[in-house]
Amino acid sequence: MALQEEEQHQRLLDERSVDLYEEDEGERAYDYTEKVHIIGVDEGNGADEYSTKAPPFSWRKLWLFTGPGFLMSIAFLDPGNLEGDLQSGAIAGYSLLWLLLWATVIGLLVQLLSARLGVATGRHLAELCREEYPNWARLLLWVMAELALIGADIQEVIGSAIAIKILSHGLLPLWAGVIITALDCFIFLFLESYGVRKLEALFAVLIAIMALSFAWLFGETKPNGAKLLIGVMVPKLSSKTIKQAVGVVGCIIMPHNVFLHSALVQSREVDNRKIGRVREALRYYSIESGAALTISFIINLFVTTVFAKAFYGSEQANNIGLGNAGQYLQEKYGGGLFPILYIWAIGLLAAGQSSTITGTYAGQFIMGGFLNLRLKKWMRALITRSCAIIPTLIVALVFDTSEDSLDVLNEWLNILQSIQIPFALIPLLCLVAKEEVMGIFKIGITLKIISWLVAALVILINGYLLVDFFSSEGSGVIFISVVFIFTVAYVCFILYLVARGITFSKWRKTNRLTTTGN
Repeated sequence: MALQEEEQHQRLLDERSVDLYEEDEGERAYDYTEKVHIIGVDEGNGADEYSTKAPPFSWRKLWLFTGPGFLMSIAFLDPGNLEGDLQSGAIAGYSLLWLLLWATVIGLLVQLLSARLGVATGRHLAELCREEYPNWARLLLWVMAELALIGADIQEVIGSAIAIKILSHGLLPLWAGVIITALDCFIFLFLESYGVRKLEALFAVLIAIMALSFAWLFGETKPNGAKLLIGVMVPKLSSKTIKQAVGVVGCIIMPHNVFLHSALVQSREVDNRKIGRVREALRYYSIESGAALTISFIINLFVTTVFAKAFYGSEQANNIGLGNAGQYLQEKYGGGLFPILYIWAIGLLAAGQSSTITGTYAGQFIMGGFLNLRLKKWMRALITRSCAIIPTLIVALVFDTSEDSLDVLNEWLNILQSIQIPFALIPLLCLVAKEEVMGIFKIGITLKIISWLVAALVILINGYLLVDFFSSEGSGVIFISVVFIFTVAYVCFILYLVARGITFSKWRKTNRLTTTGN
């Protein structure tokens, strides 16, 4: 049986090498010299390189594999998520903590599928989309991914700029904070030149700062432990909290993060021609991704419960945003060893800085993968950074003096990202279920059904958010006509992606036979 699996997997790799022969010099997530060395660690001379079973568990190997999952988890802790947490706590109290837990579980499932795709194929999602879709669909998927990334980056950079404004006592306006945040691109480039482990160490420090800051807030405000446990364990939903519930789920799956994780896992030296090595990598990545998202859940839990304790049922509950949250906390809990306003700002700054750097990272992979660009990494990073910073700077100059307008803009940005979710999720689920792409590592029927049900749930929830948002924004004939045309085109493209996944197997086989015959 093991020999048959090996032969089957090798045939797949041989066929794939024929398909991709002319693209061998194309863009790759990491060069061989950039990868973390794994093979041979904690293994004796008698290790079977061709075994279909994963080598025995090793704590040292787990440490070497640890990193990509924590970079991925930053998207669960960006300023947009923090704003969703504080509004959920202030308006819904402890009642949506169970949804936060299950949304994180859903997010973990999606990210593990992304990691599985990257490890088993040796290519990331953007590269595979370039190979598997016709040019018009590929370019449209790329534009959608870039729009989602820019929308997320604007929120992240604005979050950092707000934190800088708070820490500078208002001396530095939003636009100045945006420029300072833009400089993190140079930190990214500097650390990347010293190896991926140095970059991962920076993110570990930033996550630790967030954890300490929000744990401090948790200790200062002392949320009710019994209500916290009930909120996590007992599902509860009402008509008054439905909008916050939709926001909690909508913030968890970030389109650019699905692309990012499939590339990050390739930073380790994994020979995907050997079944045992792939199984080993998937096991370690599952452990470290689960640990990373557990930490992110705890941090989100801290933020939600702090604002549930402080503002649930208060007059300020409906007016809280990133800009005034720290001030409200200061007015209620100020004093102590260190002003609570600055504790909040430090945590927010760590969240903003870490998420903007991962945004730059994701932008490199998305642009390089879809367009097969052969640019140097520093050039791609600068292009990606500019695409986000220029619109963010405009936003900062326009909305610097109006927090209400900034909140409205934030709603539009959330909608922008919600629209893009199917265009990352559907290609992922189609590809990861196909034997022609994954070999023996394609997902089974049970996991396939669960994954599609989860995807349908997320898309429907975001669809509800879109309908609710647009119905409240306008009612004129022109507005309704534009929305209707956009909706029809949007749904048609989603149906095309789903249908493409269904007929994908036939298309590949026919295409391969035609190419061979010619």
